[in-house]
Amino acid sequence: MEGKRVWAPNTNEGYELCDIVDFAVETITAQPVSGGGAAREVSYDRVFPADDADNNDVDDNCALMFLNEASLLHNLRKRYAKGAIYTYTANILIAVNPYASLPIYDGKSIERYRGKSLGVEPPHVFAIADKAYRDMKASKTSQSVIVSGESGAGKTESTKYIIRYLTDSLSSSGDLEQRILQANPILESFGNAKTTRNYNSSRFGKFVEIHFDSKSTVSGAYISHYLLEKSRIVSQASEERNYHIFYQMCHGAPADMAGALGLSTPDKFRYLKSGTTTPLKGLDDKGDFLKLTTAMGLIGMSQEEQVNIFKTVGAVLQLGNIDFEESTKDNKGGSEVAGSSITVATAVANLLGVNVDDLKEKLCSRVMSTTRGGAMGTIYKVPLKTGEASSARDAMAKTIYSRLFDWIVARVNKCFPFSESVNYIGVLDIAGFEFFQHNSFEQFCINFCNEKLQQFFNEKVLKQEQEIYAKEGITYREIEYLDNQDVIDMIEDKKEGILAALDEEAKLPTPLDKHFSQTLHNKFKKHFRFVSPKKSKVPSQKKLTDDEAFMIRHYAGAVCYEVVGFVDKNNDALHADLEMLLDETKDAFIKELFSKPASAEGDAKDSGKDNGKRAKLHFESVGKKFSSQLTELMDKLRATRSNFVRCIKPNLKMLPNIFSGAEILSQLQCAGMVEVLTLLQGGYPSRTAFSDLYEMYKGFLPAKLSSLDPRTFCQALFKALGMDETHFQFGMSKVFFKSGKFAEFDKMTKADPENLKALIETVTRWLVRKRWRKVIFGVLSTIKLQRKITYRGNAALLVQSVIRRFNAQNKIRPRIRARRELLAIQEHLKIVNDIISKLKKDGDKFTKKLKPVEDSIEEVSKGLWTIDPKTIFAKLKDANDEIARQLTELKSKKKEQEEEERLRKLAEEMEKERLRKEEEERKRRELEEELRKKAELEAARKKAEEEERKRQEELRKQREAEAANKKLQEKLEKERQEELQRKQQEEQEKRDLELAVRVAEDTSQGKDVLEDARKEEEKRQKEAAKGKEKKKGKHDLSKWKYAELRDTINTSVDLELLEACREEFHRRLKVYHAWKMKHMKKNMATNAATSGPGGAQAAEVVAEEDQRAPSEVLENAAEINDTGAPPPPPRTASKAENREQRYFKIPFIRPSDQNAANKAKMYKKKGWWYAHFDGQWIARQLEWHPEKDPVLLLAGRDDLEMCELSLEETGLCRKRGAEILVEEFDEAWTKYGGEPWTPAWKEKAAKSKKK
Repeated sequence: MEGKRVWAPNTNEGYELCDIVDFAVETITAQPVSGGGAAREVSYDRVFPADDADNNDVDDNCALMFLNEASLLHNLRKRYAKGAIYTYTANILIAVNPYASLPIYDGKSIERYRGKSLGVEPPHVFAIADKAYRDMKASKTSQSVIVSGESGAGKTESTKYIIRYLTDSLSSSGDLEQRILQANPILESFGNAKTTRNYNSSRFGKFVEIHFDSKSTVSGAYISHYLLEKSRIVSQASEERNYHIFYQMCHGAPADMAGALGLSTPDKFRYLKSGTTTPLKGLDDKGDFLKLTTAMGLIGMSQEEQVNIFKTVGAVLQLGNIDFEESTKDNKGGSEVAGSSITVATAVANLLGVNVDDLKEKLCSRVMSTTRGGAMGTIYKVPLKTGEASSARDAMAKTIYSRLFDWIVARVNKCFPFSESVNYIGVLDIAGFEFFQHNSFEQFCINFCNEKLQQFFNEKVLKQEQEIYAKEGITYREIEYLDNQDVIDMIEDKKEGILAALDEEAKLPTPLDKHFSQTLHNKFKKHFRFVSPKKSKVPSQKKLTDDEAFMIRHYAGAVCYEVVGFVDKNNDALHADLEMLLDETKDAFIKELFSKPASAEGDAKDSGKDNGKRAKLHFESVGKKFSSQLTELMDKLRATRSNFVRCIKPNLKMLPNIFSGAEILSQLQCAGMVEVLTLLQGGYPSRTAFSDLYEMYKGFLPAKLSSLDPRTFCQALFKALGMDETHFQFGMSKVFFKSGKFAEFDKMTKADPENLKALIETVTRWLVRKRWRKVIFGVLSTIKLQRKITYRGNAALLVQSVIRRFNAQNKIRPRIRARRELLAIQEHLKIVNDIISKLKKDGDKFTKKLKPVEDSIEEVSKGLWTIDPKTIFAKLKDANDEIARQLTELKSKKKEQEEEERLRKLAEEMEKERLRKEEEERKRRELEEELRKKAELEAARKKAEEEERKRQEELRKQREAEAANKKLQEKLEKERQEELQRKQQEEQEKRDLELAVRVAEDTSQGKDVLEDARKEEEKRQKEAAKGKEKKKGKHDLSKWKYAELRDTINTSVDLELLEACREEFHRRLKVYHAWKMKHMKKNMATNAATSGPGGAQAAEVVAEEDQRAPSEVLENAAEINDTGAPPPPPRTASKAENREQRYFKIPFIRPSDQNAANKAKMYKKKGWWYAHFDGQWIARQLEWHPEKDPVLLLAGRDDLEMCELSLEETGLCRKRGAEILVEEFDEAWTKYGGEPWTPAWKEKAAKSKKK
């Protein structure tokens, strides 16, 4: 087993390199190469083969020898260790956050990637930006770049670099470029914050559109934003911070501004001190404030606008410091502004431009109305309790900041207007998938958005890619992927979804979070994706009840959401009094903010005349608004050609040079990169239309070549370049390239002029040959037509001959009938002459009378073939009548009565005899005709019955076969679906566990989660073992090692144990080889195509090493397994000396020899495969090939290299001429150096005799 390297799962590193030390039917025992751990059993599904060259990294994961998640992770690890943070997977870029500044984003780098095809230069985010731009120019279609990943993965930085590349290299105006770039620090200050996983986390989503004019230069930009996290404005977790702007103002505002706005250190403000307020390494608040004000000036914001913005932010900060206490003026449980906060309230009122008394009153009470008491209703004031007043204050702060953010985005968009836009490149940067110890409504919305984006990724990269292949007629291998449509439907269904249930809860007279949670648990209790928090793998979340939380199994793993605040956050509009107060402000800037309802507030504005219930019914919730925004965003993305950048977070500590394999593997799986690798390894990620390729390169060729139609042009170009046909495929309207091959093609076509001249000559020669082939085809077609005409002429002559024969038969048939009648008349005349000769007198008289008759008969006889048939029949009739008349005259003679009587009787007898003969002849003919007809009818009936019986038998067999096949297909499909569902559930459980471990690590509970998972796995294995216990035979060999089985086979004298060991041993070999071939088939073709001749040669070598028998033997076994054929009957243990010894010999051609140029060469390389079967299993195996050393394999020594199939599975017994005599096998075995073979039972017998 030495030298068999594999990747086995590791809790911390994702996968580690191991050696196979043993294997069973369901597991492989792997020993870490590093020696840092004990050997452990791992399922076949979790083990992947390792390449000997795995220490070398590649730019594109599709170029790996073994394309699996372990090799993908290892390649990223090697590249990250040497500072290469970017890696391609076909056209998708994987970016691992370095958490450090790298010198790869300067102007030289921009120039380096400009106009270069993907793969020409090392992987880089600039290459993706340039690809999007070039695709936009070539296809005249807008593009989108979707930057996705978890919080802290580097999405914001990647977005900035993409925008910088597009504006820096493609903008016609330096001022426009500067303004677009300076928008980033402004939006980051007001929309980004520090979280536990990211110091600069975007707490809103944005879609930045860079617009281009007809000259493909940047003409302007537009920013759309989504779902600002409002709850962060009033509270944060202990290790997180509020939005950057608050700290920047506290630390960086000038003294006069700080004094006017009442600024101080962050720990003096309620809205800041709940989170961390200490300075953080890597965040320079004072310097960032200076950058912010500079950026505001550069994009064109006036000083007055800046002052208004900072004043509004200061008002929000001060507003949070207003405290409330119970009112002493009434006994209704109301509240009032605390005396210590009067000064703060006055400052807030001044900053907002409202009356301080009105502010205090509106914060502590609200006006309600009822429909009773007239059309206008009765208006009354309701005092608010201290908690309700605090909620009103927080709602006011969130609304003011939210509308300020909307205004800032709108103002930024005004800084780069555009008059012309032909196409645009959109860059999407939205909060990544989030999971914390405590998750609320914000995380729910963010994760819902990421579910939609993941579905879009699946559709674009996986589903649509396969649909395009099928439509264009490209051969590919279909793959299955995890579809998350059920999660999306559960969330956004308009009638039964979670968002709909949340809106319905808001319409109730007394909406409660607990009631909302109960509703969800009742509605989705049978849904696979909806789980009770008690089933969480995080210990702290297991304590939550169904009234307090619910858990959703997202594509990335299960997340537990606590429902506290869900209803309020979904309906966070200001009550009518506060909104009216801000509407009536004297401050022009605040008035502008509230001049019309903001998008986040919906239609909740209350004029004071409508009651609260009606306002609530017409309210558009935050969730509903966000869902509609997502739908619009998805429509935008679907209308563009998409490019993907998958950002990866290397560690939770946010430190450089730390590569946490398990966390990265989880992100890669959640991002669908493993499925993408499976699809693209045999796919064609690069493609272009024939017409586009024609337009792209026709300028490099002379007129006589560029005048060709696009498809012929492409064929000529590819033939001239001599590209390997495995590197591309021609579809119906496009040509498809393997990963990286389009760049190679582009480089070849745009080589130096000398190469281009040679290319033109090659194309010309190819066209001449093609046209010559067309001429030859025309000549051959003409010759074929001439031969066809000759053939048809001969056939016409044959038809004419048949027709002439038919006409001749019809012409001569009456003469034959006349001849028969002539012979009959001559016979009658002879009889008359006999009578006349017997007359005693008057004989001459009668003779003379008969003379004319005889002459007429003679004339007819001579002219039988010349006289007209009608004349012949007339003369014969006259002759016959004359003979009859003469007979009558003879009869009338009564010279002698006796003679006359005798003559009369004789005539009568003659007539009777004639009539009798005629009647007999007629009856005979009728009988023959009747018998003939009956025979024909009987034969026809039997033939029809036989045909009907055969038809019915064939129909019966066909129906039985169809029924059996249908039943088998249904069974196989059911088993496949069950297996797929089981694998998906197992994959979901695995992701849930990985996510739970990452959540628990924040609170040092990771080991507890792993321990619980280990216990669950042990419990599952015990249950599985109980199920197998019933199926065990006399000998339980499942725990035996490979070497123990082999030794027992060679040494045991227990026949039953020996046979059981042989069965178990070969069963393990089958599973092991099936695992190897499964991964080999996935990689051989791809490596041969993507790695060039070297890759093809390597693939052939691998194939040779792993092919243990001729293809026809392996295919026969595969056919038996695929058709679901029943297994062979169990074999009872027999005496070893009675086991049948059989020998076989069949031709064997190695895979590398099957690619010979022609059959003659391939035949010369044909070898022979000899096999000796001891009972059902192979004992000796010999391979002989020309120009190669013979390979001799012996059971007990070379089992892993030998054929593991049983004799029944090989089909050799049914192959004619395959079985040979023992003498022929032994002769070949000895000839090629094999030692004499003695059965084990004979060796044992000899040893026992010696003893």
